[in-house]
Parts: sequence; structure tokens; C-alpha cells
Amino acid sequence: MILLHPSSPSPNRPLTLESPGTFAALMDLYEQNYIGIRRLLPVMPSTPVHRVSRTPGGLDLHFHLVERSRYTSELILTYQFDQKEGAFIAEPNLRIRVYHDARQAEVLAAHPRHYPPLATHPRSCWAHGPHLPNRWRINRFLYKWLSYCLHQGHRFAESLDPPG
Repeated sequence: MILLHPSSPSPNRPLTLESPGTFAALMDLYEQNYIGIRRLLPVMPSTPVHRVSRTPGGLDLHFHLVERSRYTSELILTYQFDQKEGAFIAEPNLRIRVYHDARQAEVLAAHPRHYPPLATHPRSCWAHGPHLPNRWRINRFLYKWLSYCLHQGHRFAESLDPPG
């Protein structure tokens, strides 16, 4: 006997993606974020760099590769808003881990200006569960923001490695 899951497709019901907010949907979102990052940044640099993408009429998008290893990269994507005396505010200031082998990307931390900082992987987090709703919300934001940046025409050069 075959047991059908309530979300299994049937002749009267089309196949749909996993329910938003579920772990399976989060994994799908990580994959979509990876695709967006690779469209924005076709070639991942091999060493830490900082680059800026400029588009007419848009904000400058800042990319900073923090760390690169064989299977992962950590990067920061943000806008920078000028303040008084040469200071700036970075927002949304997302720290992202890219898993090259799994072809996924997830937000590790966010520092929104009007909300408390969000870390999706603090040590204490796993003692009480993985806080799926927070991970879903901030990674959904990354997905939408990447789509917006790509629509504006942001791209980073094919070769981001420093000459030498």
C-alpha cells in the first residue's frame, strides 16, 4: 500500500513547492540564493577582496570576500550610506556563507539598523533548536534583495582577483 502525503500531487491538485517556512523550503531558498549570488558574482575570487558594483540611478553595492576555502566562502554584501565626518552606515550588511559543493548560500548574520542584530548560527541557538522562522525570514530577504540588485544591473567583474 502506498501512503500519500497530504501535499502529494493528485490529478485535481497541481504540484507545488514546499510550504514556506519549512525546512525543505529553506533548503530550496538556499539553492535560489546560491544561483542569485553566482549571477551577481560569476567567478568567486580566491583571496579576500573588496569590490563595488555601480549602476546608473542605483546605490553602490559593496562586496567583501572575508574568507575562501575549497568548499565554502564567506562574504559580506551591503550598501554603504555616508554619514557625517567620513563615517558610513552599512545596511543591510549581510554575512553570507556560500557552499560551493552543495550549491547553496545562507545568511549567517544580519545587522539591520532599526532591529537587533540577527545571527542564524549562534552557539546558544542550537541548544533550543535552529530558529527556523528567523533563518527563513532573513534568507527570504536575501533572495528578494539579490533579485532586486540583479534587476538594477549589478554585477561584479568576471575576474575579482587582484593582479599579481
